[in-house]
Amino acid sequence: MGYLEILSELFFGYIALFIVVKFLGKTQISQITPFDLISSLVLGNILGDAIYDKEANLPKILFSIFTWGALVLVTEIITQKSLKGRRLLEGDPSIVIKNGNIQWSELKRNRLDVDQLFQLLRAKDTFSVNEVAFAILENDGSISVLKKSNFDTPTKQDLKLQLEKEFLPLIIISDGKIIQRSLKSLKKDEKWVQKKLSEANLTLKQVCFAEWDSKQLHLHTY
Repeated sequence: MGYLEILSELFFGYIALFIVVKFLGKTQISQITPFDLISSLVLGNILGDAIYDKEANLPKILFSIFTWGALVLVTEIITQKSLKGRRLLEGDPSIVIKNGNIQWSELKRNRLDVDQLFQLLRAKDTFSVNEVAFAILENDGSISVLKKSNFDTPTKQDLKLQLEKEFLPLIIISDGKIIQRSLKSLKKDEKWVQKKLSEANLTLKQVCFAEWDSKQLHLHTY
């Protein structure tokens, strides 16, 4: 196999993988379920193994990638449309701690030992089972924790503090360039940005990142 042929297979295989992954959605990247993990690994291996296979040419590689992508897409459609199919292919979350008590049968069913459970709890800033009311083992292997009320972090409502309307911070400047879609969302223009920069005695070229949090524009220089 010549270098030109390898280059050709890598280039077009890369484009094919990009198209398939974009079409399948973000679950292939986040790997929400074990099936997503396996399908993404196989998808990458199809290209990696085929490049050095003398019998595999470019049409066969592209056919394999798009066929596997189509099978994954069909599976995703089934899990979206069918509850039984979803349970079969993705599984169900398991309650491993219920009302403060460890559910040993669920640990055994999921082949999870106590040390692994404690490790997952520590990743959620929980260092004692005594703090936990419920813990759910998710399909991706992570754990969701609901703490007991006396260990839970109080909210503004609990403390009877004035509530503020939620606002998703917007990136106004990134790598020294103004993000137009953010300005459009705020119904602002570049003159507003320049005014904020002038108030901070900065120019656009000096700013690598800027974020608006509904009250203030936070500027970060190079």
